[in-house]
Amino acid sequence: MIAYTRSRDSASDQEYIKVPFKGHSLIGHPIYNKGTAFTREERIAFELGGLFPERVSNLEVQKKRNYERFSAKNDDLDKYIYLGDLQDRNETLYYALILDHLAEMLPIVYTPTVGKACQQFSHIFRRPRGLYISCTEIDRVDDMLACAPFSNVSLIVVTDGERILGLGDLGAGGMGIPIGKISLYVAAAGLHPAFCLPILLDVGTNNADLLDDPLYIGVRKKRLTGQAYDEVVEKFVTAVHRRFPGVLLQWEDFGKNNAFRLLERYRERILSFNDDIQGTGATAMAVLLSAMKIKKERLRDQVVVLFGQGQAGTGIGRQIHTGLMLDGLSDQQARDRIYGVDINGLLVEGMPVAEEQQLFVKSRQQVAGWKLDNPNRIGLLDVIRNAGATVLIGVTGQSGAFDESVIRAMGENSDRPLIMPLSNPTVKAECTPEFALNLLNGRALLATGSPFKPVRIGGKDHFISQCNNLYVFPGVGVGALICQTHKVTDEMFMAASRALSDQVPAADLKAGHMLPAIDKIRAVSAQVALAVAIQARDSGLGRLASDAELLEQIHAAMWTPAYLPYRAV
Repeated sequence: MIAYTRSRDSASDQEYIKVPFKGHSLIGHPIYNKGTAFTREERIAFELGGLFPERVSNLEVQKKRNYERFSAKNDDLDKYIYLGDLQDRNETLYYALILDHLAEMLPIVYTPTVGKACQQFSHIFRRPRGLYISCTEIDRVDDMLACAPFSNVSLIVVTDGERILGLGDLGAGGMGIPIGKISLYVAAAGLHPAFCLPILLDVGTNNADLLDDPLYIGVRKKRLTGQAYDEVVEKFVTAVHRRFPGVLLQWEDFGKNNAFRLLERYRERILSFNDDIQGTGATAMAVLLSAMKIKKERLRDQVVVLFGQGQAGTGIGRQIHTGLMLDGLSDQQARDRIYGVDINGLLVEGMPVAEEQQLFVKSRQQVAGWKLDNPNRIGLLDVIRNAGATVLIGVTGQSGAFDESVIRAMGENSDRPLIMPLSNPTVKAECTPEFALNLLNGRALLATGSPFKPVRIGGKDHFISQCNNLYVFPGVGVGALICQTHKVTDEMFMAASRALSDQVPAADLKAGHMLPAIDKIRAVSAQVALAVAIQARDSGLGRLASDAELLEQIHAAMWTPAYLPYRAV
């Protein structure tokens, strides 16, 4: 295993990269390959003579060539495959191209297209990326981690493939999610790809279609559960900590029954967080903070209904609960303003609920006297009407769940209700922005999980904020690594929410934007990272450094794709 290193010449002050490969081995390594941009001197020094056409190219020309081919693809999945092939050939070019076309390519690299890619993963698999840790060989986990491309890994994104977006159990196909999240880390926060490692923890699948698919690439048996599952995870985490001390481990798209357990079990043992729970909560919280600025109201005066009590719903609820208390409410007062609705209706005492849902359970006394459509069940519409909801958040994956009666009821409770159909991909959204805005004649504020175009009503464009975790998790990750904290706290995520909301200019707020423009993502990530580092420092969990020093180190850690000179090791 080699280490990726960048050095600086003491005499010329020129930065260069130490390269341990030559010839075909060099051009076959996506981190080091420059393709036609190898200089004449490098072609001689690294034994590349005759392997490329005579003319030496550059990054700009290569980007034009590859964007032309990308644009010629008519299908989003074909575009995803094309970009994946480019990433496997030349990562510098891949990221340079994405940064030039962020708004266009992020929906291809990640949601919504990544969902299709995960569903078809076994059929479009070309070249291995990251590591596949199989439960059948977990006793060899140290050997498998030793196969990582580089020894100086600082970030791992891991999934077991059980809850991929809103698509459910996709087994080994879930590897598309860590691969995509790594791409977002690099594009948004500038972590160098050599320091990032996607991992699929393959514990089987309960997806019958996959088990029957002769092309399925994963472990062909039912998912491990209980103690057998826990032993696999324990061996994995222990080995990761042993091989890569100081690494940040991001849990991604684990099933509801495991996600909360694993987060709580390991957050004190290894630097880690769960983006589906904490990142989603922090991003949604930033939207609420921006909405309060637009509405000129206080967070403490809102009534929030969370439709869906999985990881995302519970994570959002926890973050809002924290925000309400920071706005002056007591613990109980904050609980009283959040209503959790699941498949069986409002969470009320006496119902079977998971431990993480207890925060939002209402007493029977609290709902006594409510007027209900069905006396045996308190449904979503009942809650909106009786509680006087001003904020409605959907994370159910149920397309159309926010129907006309639901939207109109929200409009009766507030002049400018905040409606957030966050389920993705797009086809899973609880409603479309166009549907909600047309019903309320443009009065609502909308934030969605997937990208939607502006909606024009009465000659005015209403902008739709995409509540994309991309705004939070890369900055949180970089901030945690820079400040050298040993754990990521809820307060750090709250600091990230505030920093994110503060990056929306006043003029954009006035126009209805609740999150910054996506093409500002690197500047946004830097400020989120700074807020996390400052919170860690001030709470005694991060190293001592001034705000200016922390920001300087954050910027220094942010890689910009460019071809540097090469020197042989």
